[in-house]
Amino acid sequence: MAYELLSEPVRRYIREKKWEALRPIQDAAIKAIMGSDGHYILASRTASGKTEAAFLPVLSSVDFREKGVQVLYISPLIALINDQFLRCEALCRHMDVLVTKWHGEANQSGKKRLLADPQGVMLITPESIEAMLVNHPGRARQLFSNLKFIIIDEIHAFLGTDRGRHLQSLLSRICGLKAGAPVRIVGLSATIGDENFQVAKRFIENVLPAKVLIDRTAKENLVSLKFSHEGTEFSVGFIESLYELTKDKKVLIFPNARGRAEEIAVKLSGTAARKKGHSFYFSHHSSVDKDLREYVENFARTNERHPFCICCTSTLELGIDIGTVDMVVQIDSSNSVASLVQRMGRAGRREGAKSELLLYGTRPWTLLQSLACWQLYEEGFMEPIPVADKPYDLLFHQILSILKETNGISSASLTERLTANHAFKQIPVAVVSQLLDFMVQAEYVEVLGRELIVGYEGEKLTNSQDFYSVFSTDRLLKVIHAGNTIGEIPDSLSLAEDVNIYLAAKIWKVKLKDTQAAKILVEPAHDGKKPIFGGEGPAVHPRVRARMLEIVYQDLPAGIMDGKAIEALEELRFELKQAVLTPGEMERPYVAKETGYQYYTFTGSVINRTLAVLLQLADVQFVFDDDMSMFSIAGKAWEPAKLWPHLEVQLSVLCSLDLDSLEKLGLSCAFFKWGRYLPPPLQEELIRTTLLDIPGTTAFLQQVRFVTC
Repeated sequence: MAYELLSEPVRRYIREKKWEALRPIQDAAIKAIMGSDGHYILASRTASGKTEAAFLPVLSSVDFREKGVQVLYISPLIALINDQFLRCEALCRHMDVLVTKWHGEANQSGKKRLLADPQGVMLITPESIEAMLVNHPGRARQLFSNLKFIIIDEIHAFLGTDRGRHLQSLLSRICGLKAGAPVRIVGLSATIGDENFQVAKRFIENVLPAKVLIDRTAKENLVSLKFSHEGTEFSVGFIESLYELTKDKKVLIFPNARGRAEEIAVKLSGTAARKKGHSFYFSHHSSVDKDLREYVENFARTNERHPFCICCTSTLELGIDIGTVDMVVQIDSSNSVASLVQRMGRAGRREGAKSELLLYGTRPWTLLQSLACWQLYEEGFMEPIPVADKPYDLLFHQILSILKETNGISSASLTERLTANHAFKQIPVAVVSQLLDFMVQAEYVEVLGRELIVGYEGEKLTNSQDFYSVFSTDRLLKVIHAGNTIGEIPDSLSLAEDVNIYLAAKIWKVKLKDTQAAKILVEPAHDGKKPIFGGEGPAVHPRVRARMLEIVYQDLPAGIMDGKAIEALEELRFELKQAVLTPGEMERPYVAKETGYQYYTFTGSVINRTLAVLLQLADVQFVFDDDMSMFSIAGKAWEPAKLWPHLEVQLSVLCSLDLDSLEKLGLSCAFFKWGRYLPPPLQEELIRTTLLDIPGTTAFLQQVRFVTC
């Protein structure tokens, strides 16, 4: 029945492709999208045909003889646009429908052709939408005033992020260009999770309601856990083991860092050369040249005979088509269950094929986290998506964007547009007015007669090429010793005074951090503290850490773990298991040492970060290791009965600190691209609600009880 609903050109495409049948998500999507007027989220596993599930009914529903772009496809990645362009063009060729890529790397002739005669399907990123609205509002109206559908690919990559909130605002602005029937939105995802469907629905809901279509067809997984204790460089034994496991397969290896990906690729290639194996070893990450990345993607997609190995980061986590992969190897743990699901979904894409996943730990704690993530995945858990109801930093950015777009607008009209924008519906009108007043005083906005325009300071921001995005890239700090520059490292909340860092093959102690000057002064470290590399990975959810604690007290799943993995976890568990914890209670182990205490919180990264700030406020000497979720506290005075109630008292102090005091604790809106331009009260609120988890930390301190090992 679903097939019969499609237009004849689309049915002809299906016949020529010799599809035996529509897939479940395609059948459901065709009936739903063509049988109603609402928005939809299509949720199904990787390689289940979601892209076609959206395009088949959408293309069948639209009259492409009408003027203007009819379908807008939005993607988080330019590479994904280039990939989907080929698939979309093949389908649209049957309908004589124009498909146009629109991003910074796209061909100019295609853009000019579309502007001369707006029509068909357009593929674009949020940043390119922003650039068009700001610089060429007439073009935006010309292209989108008759828009019928918006398809958002990999919608989970937007949810709960600065980029997602930006996209939500842009969607409201695009839909506002259209008169008549509202634009319909279709979101695609493989990794939302049941508990996040409401978040996804609220993300796209405006005039029309949103529904979720779920294909729960499971794919069989083969998982194994291995262990090899590795230092700062991978050993010969580890590389040879990895080579033997992957040499005859098509493999993706995710080592969590660009440097580690390069190291593995080089060493595996060298091992293969010595052992006369294949030569198809590649690296793929954001530092690799775009043309080289595209070559690797094309090789993997078109190669049918040869095994290959791509060592990659999150650049291959999303749905770029790289054809069939036999195995995914995760070196150490992904930071979330969602990321693990996305990565393992890259393998076993052929119909009926199994997804083979190897979790290879190089440190006991990362192995424990890998096992926790895998068990939670099997139980159907996915991290809840954080929702920022009051994105003041985005509001600042969009005020400037709308002023640039309109070239002048009354205060009342601007306020009306902002409060009607779906992204800002939780921000009171009074706060919008206060921010506008501040922006006028600070010359970001200028009052000209009865209108507001971009002010002198605002022009500096809006004229920058960097204005079109809201997400921050790594902010690099120059590292200086004795007047000499050693190098640069990414800034992070963990990078503070008295912390040790790795750089230029040496260990340094941070003596002074100057956030404004983007510099840190260091001296050689000799205290034996564990160094950090700089930068900060994604936060680990409290549920993952809680499962890690549960595994400490459970029988290990020997069937999927090799002997070394079992041995590593047994050694890690030995001391911790001496603490007798009550099941179901909020109890955590601690170890009393001669010089102080080791407290294992087994809670999320953001709560741990908040605890670290409270320890700073309490003037307690400590060293924190988030991988182990462990605080080493110096001094025998800070026993559990004194320390944790004392930190609970510090919470009220933290909630009352002004911006200067927060910055002295290393908490700065410099981590937010546009947050640094806000008035101090809004910066303070942004820091407390985004960088910290005060409600979660309050609950933790009120409930936790530490038990000695």
